[in-house]
This record gives sequence, structure tokens and C-alpha cells, in this order.
Amino acid sequence: MSEAAVSVWQLRWRRLRRDWPALAGAGVLVALYLACRAAPWLEDWLGVSGVETDLLSRFEPADGQHWLGSDEAGRDELCRLLRGGQVSLSIGFMAALGSSLVGTVIGACAGYFRGKVDMVLMRFTDFVLALPGLPVLIILAAIDLTKLGFSQDFVRSGDAGYWRIVAIVTLLGWTTVARLVRAATLALAEREFVLAARAQGASAWRVLWVHVLPNAISPVIVATTLRMGGVLLTESALSFLGVGIQPPATSWGSMLTNAQELIATAPLLAIYPGALVLVSVIAINFFGDGLQSAFDPRSDPG
Repeated sequence: MSEAAVSVWQLRWRRLRRDWPALAGAGVLVALYLACRAAPWLEDWLGVSGVETDLLSRFEPADGQHWLGSDEAGRDELCRLLRGGQVSLSIGFMAALGSSLVGTVIGACAGYFRGKVDMVLMRFTDFVLALPGLPVLIILAAIDLTKLGFSQDFVRSGDAGYWRIVAIVTLLGWTTVARLVRAATLALAEREFVLAARAQGASAWRVLWVHVLPNAISPVIVATTLRMGGVLLTESALSFLGVGIQPPATSWGSMLTNAQELIATAPLLAIYPGALVLVSVIAINFFGDGLQSAFDPRSDPG
């Protein structure tokens, strides 16, 4: 990496580390991730389970063993929250990454090849943008996977709901990244180093991969981070409506679904997962805003 490139990334890091809300958001996300990964260890240490039911321990209050009490099936609420966080945060990351990859490919091709390729890809992007988001998500999430050739065992497993949401959000959530990458590619396509690579006989795909995309990665990083918050909310909404994560797997959204009928008798069962979704989305937005400021060349270099 050249000295100029190193200095640019050092400048971005200097801006980011002065942004306390962004660092706080990143710290909250790291803490949530580590806590969720520690769920099995916590279950062994406390002698409880967030998966196995115990009808004799239903709605237990918080104590030394059940730190947040137990739910309607006698499962430890804290461990269940942590296990649900593993699924929710993982979906947020995977779907945001998948959306960014699809959007990057489409945007880069549209911006570099231009002409008819640009027209077709951008009209397709406009079509996807015009779709009513939540109704389309619900319809796609309700499709019977067995009619698409998947086995009954896979459909009934927790993996089916997980990968269904990741695939749906990936296929419908790439439009913002595509527009950003297209704009960056249009600006870079006429730069001297790109013209020099063409003059030396480099293929179009090599120019895109080696010279254009590395210099257009900044908006992709920012958009991917901000997209994670939207994916978390989408997963929670789909699971709340009963077309997302299905038992035996759990997520914060599915926990809200289970708690909606108990809101009068056990409101904390709804407050806990709702609060974690809220905190996670706010933390992601703070971190994403900090990245946006750090990558903005108009920011004060400090």
C-alpha cells in the first residue's frame, strides 16, 4: 500500500476515534456480540437453559440463578435473549453484507460500461425501489419452500427461517449501495490511473476489480454498516408477524411474538427483546454516522 493510501486511512481513523458517539456505538455492538457468544458458557455456569423447557419453572422471578427470570415455558430469559441475539445480529451482518455485494456488482457494471447496460440495470434498480417493501417481504417469506425443492427436514429446521430472511433482504436491499457505487464508478472511470490501465491493455473486469472498486469502497463500507440497523428491524418485524425465525430457533423478533399475548401479565418478556433491538439499532446508527463523517473528504482533518 502506498504512503498516500496509508495516510488517507490514518486520517479516517483519526477522525473516527474523535467521534465519541461512534466509538460508544461500536463498543456496545462488540459487547453485545461477545455476550451473545458467551450464552452456552453462561448456561453451564448458572445451570440453566435458554432452549429446554421446564413447565415447573414458568414465570420465575429474577434471582441468583435466573438473572432475568424465566419465560412462559420455563426457559431462562437472559440466556434466551443471548441466543436470540446470536441469530438477530448474525442475520443483520450477513444480509447487509450480501446486499452490499449485490449492489456493488450492479452499480459498478452500470457505472463503468454505461450505455444500454447502465440503462437496463438502473431501470431494474428503480423497479426494485418501487416495490412496496414490507408487503413484498411478507409474501416472499410466506412461500412454501417445499414447493421450491427443499426437504421437509430443512424447512422445519431453524436454518430455513434464517437463510430465507438473509436471501430475501439481500435480494431487495441492494439498491442504495448500487446507486452509490454507480456514482463513484462514474467519477473514477475517467481518472488518469484508470485511463492508463486501459491504455496498457487491461481488461474491463481487471480495471473494475483492481483500479475502480478499491477506490469506491468507502461509501460501500458506510452503507453496509447503516444497512445492518435496517435489517435488524426487518427481521424483528417478519419474526413478529410469524413469517421469520421459527422454533426451535429464536431471535429477538420471535421473542416479541411469543410475548405479545403475555404483555398484560409478564410485560418484561416483551420489554427485554424490544430494548435490545432498540439499543442495537441506535448503536449501529451512531457507528455508521461516525464512519460517514470519517470517510467524508470534506470533514475537518484535525
